[in-house]
Amino acid sequence: MGLETAAIVAVGGLGVAQYQQQGAAGKYNQAIQNRNAQIAEQEAAQIEKQKEFDIARFDQKFQQLQGQTKTRILKTGADLSGTGLRVLRANAEQAELEKNIIDYNAKIGQARKFEEANFYRIQGQVARQQARTAQIGTIMQTGTSLLGMSGYGSPSSRLDGASSFGQYASNPTGYSGSF
Repeated sequence: MGLETAAIVAVGGLGVAQYQQQGAAGKYNQAIQNRNAQIAEQEAAQIEKQKEFDIARFDQKFQQLQGQTKTRILKTGADLSGTGLRVLRANAEQAELEKNIIDYNAKIGQARKFEEANFYRIQGQVARQQARTAQIGTIMQTGTSLLGMSGYGSPSSRLDGASSFGQYASNPTGYSGSF
């Protein structure tokens, strides 16, 4: 095998290796982003569980507060009508408002995590597409190098020694001698 053939084989082999590495890097980067998306979705599920826990704990504390309020009202000798009842009702309304706020904040947190997951997936798709674009560039660059090494595109290989179309057009036979 000649030196030129060995160089062509080496360039082709390097091109194939680079192509494969770019593909593997794109798949790896996409896999990382997909894993990040899964983590964000798991965090969204955790926010829901935390919300349920927070509401249960709030309900427990609220029941304690309502019990203490009833006891204080009854200790004063008043019954649970009139002002005492308005206080208990106001506490209950405030409790519902607080639970709604806990729920709202959890939903906002979940929505952010789902958007984060979507963004990670998009980043993964972009990384994969960038790798494909790089692979196309490698194919083009390797092909150009191989063509150049094999003599295609060099002036000596063009139309019987004509170095431009203009030269060929003025002497279409390529014959420069006389008859």
